[in-house]
Amino acid sequence: MPENKLFLPEGSRSTGPYSLDDLKAAEESGAILEGIVLRCDTQHNLHVSLGGYTGLISRDQAVLPSINGSDREIAVLSRVGKPVCFTVSSIRSDEKGAPVVRLSRRQAQERAMAYLLEALEPGMVIDARVTHLESFGAFVDIGCGIVSLLPIENISVSRIAHPAERFRSGQRIRAVISAVDRENKRFQLTHKELLGTWMENASRYNSGETVRGIIRSVKDYGIFVELQPNLSGLADLKEGFSPGDCVSVFIKSLQPERMKIKLQIIEKLPPFLPQLPYQITDGQIALWRYSPPGFQHDPIETDFTASL
Repeated sequence: MPENKLFLPEGSRSTGPYSLDDLKAAEESGAILEGIVLRCDTQHNLHVSLGGYTGLISRDQAVLPSINGSDREIAVLSRVGKPVCFTVSSIRSDEKGAPVVRLSRRQAQERAMAYLLEALEPGMVIDARVTHLESFGAFVDIGCGIVSLLPIENISVSRIAHPAERFRSGQRIRAVISAVDRENKRFQLTHKELLGTWMENASRYNSGETVRGIIRSVKDYGIFVELQPNLSGLADLKEGFSPGDCVSVFIKSLQPERMKIKLQIIEKLPPFLPQLPYQITDGQIALWRYSPPGFQHDPIETDFTASL
């Protein structure tokens, strides 16, 4: 089971509806709940749907200060229409007897941060949720709205031009902790180690088969076609094809000792989004070796113990 199961990314829990008894029980126990933000008022307070009630997260309780970018307005404004985690701080009645429910997202994040800094170590597999994509990587929620960067070079072995070729905003994924900076409260992430070694991916294919793939790059010596996020082959040059094209390819040969697959492009296909075939979904990785036994060059591997 992923190591952050106690403090899951926002969007992983039920968002209600909650009865008044549910909210009172959460206030007493300190349970972390979730709800959808309905609006952000002029004072940057968040109004959260609880079902039959509306809760209020004041601006100072909306984001943990130690989270990068928490001082920017967008950190609060961007929560509208999205789920947020929170604890119930208080339940009072107004002058008309209607319940006034005050919530704290910051308190939930403080507890999550303390736990994650203590519990997470390099090599641990965690749940994550993509919050937004940039050209240099994917920002992912690793627990209660605590966001870390997954650099583009760590997403898969097969190179991509933009994280949107792998992920979409809101997608739930797995990730691996590559380093923990406890002093600055930062987590470094990787992902490619979960998608299988060369042999694990290549074992799905046989010479003489025709399968589909995605062109990732065109060089003067050939066209690289991705068969899986961690597996690509090289096809002969052929006019009329560009990076991003989905194609059918004939497998001419597989050469584990050289970690090579020779392909022949047949034709273009309609666009499709490649699946993420996770080979590892939980636990902790010590050493991950991508290259197969008998590979003629230095092994391609990730040593997570080096960060301990």
